[in-house]
Amino acid sequence: MNDPTAHSRPDPARRDLANLGVIIPALDAAATLPATLAALTAEARLGEILVVDGGSADATAPIAAAGGARVLRAPRGRGTQIAAGVAASAAPWLLILHADTVLAPGWADIVARFIAAPGNRDRAGFFRFTLASPLPAARRLERAVAWRCRTLALPYGDQGLLIARDCLSAIGGVRPLPLMEDVDLIRRLGRARLVALDHAATTAATRFERDGWRRRSAMNITCLMLYHLGLPPRLIARLYG
Repeated sequence: MNDPTAHSRPDPARRDLANLGVIIPALDAAATLPATLAALTAEARLGEILVVDGGSADATAPIAAAGGARVLRAPRGRGTQIAAGVAASAAPWLLILHADTVLAPGWADIVARFIAAPGNRDRAGFFRFTLASPLPAARRLERAVAWRCRTLALPYGDQGLLIARDCLSAIGGVRPLPLMEDVDLIRRLGRARLVALDHAATTAATRFERDGWRRRSAMNITCLMLYHLGLPPRLIARLYG
């Protein structure tokens, strides 16, 4: 006989990460968000998932709600949206994740171990960058990003960021920038606080496939250089597209 209360029992195979809030800024992400959310909820009982919608014209908001997330709305701009999510979350640990990034199976154990280590309360973890494409150009870009992380200590926002709320507050939080919010945050954290998590975060290759691998890579580098030269992020955002 079926147990009528079985549906309400916690799944013992899923990690208990009740102290973790996942912040996902989203804009017209209906095509990618389901996989992002499914990878999260399949492995862990999370404190909360907050999808912060920047004014989507597609079904992003209902998809987020159906996938177990709380939907917030904020002015368009990834930094603005992330900052709104952080402010709305009560979780002591935060994972900032893009709406087109899927964490590989086993991520919950990696995160649980990072959170459990006392020394990591003042540090931030990021995942290994991979692209959802079988092309050799994708593998070359992955190697370039790995070099960037090792040499420049500058991971992409696509790699996620796992950080204690107290640590994030201590460095001034997430600034409401329309673009380059990840670079700004990483620079304030500094190399000594960054920890590479040897686990894949796979991001959609849509922009590279649409714009061309070399052109999009060159655009990313140009935007980074312009930011370091002091061009306001709102102007860089127009160039980025």
